[in-house]
Amino acid sequence: MTTMTPTQALWLADTILALHVGIVVFVVGLLPLVLIGGALGWRWVRHFGLRLTHLVLMVFIAAQAWLGQLCPLTVWEQDLRRLAGQSGYRESFIEHWLSRLLYWEAPWWVFVAAYTLFALLVLLAWWRVRPLR
Repeated sequence: MTTMTPTQALWLADTILALHVGIVVFVVGLLPLVLIGGALGWRWVRHFGLRLTHLVLMVFIAAQAWLGQLCPLTVWEQDLRRLAGQSGYRESFIEHWLSRLLYWEAPWWVFVAAYTLFALLVLLAWWRVRPLR
């Protein structure tokens, strides 16, 4: 069995961070597109698989917050950064900029409330702009 080098762990951590940001952009960005697209008659915003993926991700995110658990991607990324020997403020370019976009300092209840409200908005959009099978 081969072990991961610190450089490989850091690269993988940055890749997970980029994926995480992509998921956040998808979850947050799709809601206004669905609402606008529903009003403008864009058929693609009614794609069942796309909308189901969106809904499942948001419900999962809200459930994690209610259970007081971190996102698995966050946990995996942090473990890899520790494996890479990172401590303190030493970080890569990607981590520096994407982390600031993704991670906010606030009491836990703020995240629970925000994720719950957003999940409810996604559910409302599901009803308002019904996906097609």
